[in-house]
Amino acid sequence: MLAMLALTIFVAGLARGFSGFGAALIFIPLASALIGPKLASPVLLVIDMVAAAGLLPNAVAKANRRDVGAMTAGALLGVPAGAVLLTMADPTLVRWIISLTAAAFLLLLMSGWRYSGKPSVPVASGVGLVAGLYSGAAQLGGPPVVAYWLGGRSNPDMVRANVVLYFAISSVISAVSYAFAGLLVRDVFILALVCGPIYALGLTIGARLFGLVSDRVFRFICYGLIGLAALTSLPLFDPWIRG
Repeated sequence: MLAMLALTIFVAGLARGFSGFGAALIFIPLASALIGPKLASPVLLVIDMVAAAGLLPNAVAKANRRDVGAMTAGALLGVPAGAVLLTMADPTLVRWIISLTAAAFLLLLMSGWRYSGKPSVPVASGVGLVAGLYSGAAQLGGPPVVAYWLGGRSNPDMVRANVVLYFAISSVISAVSYAFAGLLVRDVFILALVCGPIYALGLTIGARLFGLVSDRVFRFICYGLIGLAALTSLPLFDPWIRG
């Protein structure tokens, strides 16, 4: 189990360092099948808050702070609600909803539709509300956030910076919500200490790879990560993962 967790967290770090998101899309479905969602989500939250701190200075310099602030306003409501779902709702049902939503966002992006207007505060706040709900429930708020910013005309540098900055802020909101919900137990920190250095290595390598690809390749990889989330989040694969 630890070997599988280690491999998964390394690949998750690669994705996060490269695109600014994607760690939860890879780690949470597999880890939830191995150790349960009530451990998997807090473990990734603790690891990512520490390891991703090095990405923040560049993100603050390049991000559109108005858009990030509007999305954060929605997350202030969505994340606590998601944390309540994590503690009370059927985890399998939550994962089915997340998987289907991720697939819907991917189909929308690949259809060629693009948001033609300027980013607006109400729309960004609504996306933040939905993303916050999924982040609180399973740390899987990436698809709606990335779908919104990839759908516009921002360059990859700004998209990545927006995503990194937003998730840094939403992680703090998640940590407070998880603490109040009683999810930050001792086992979370033990697993975080074991997996954290492996995640940090993947994060560093992924960040260095980002500067080597074109706009088209960046978007293609992001689409692939969203598709991976939709597929691997399906509880149908739990017996295979555990086996």
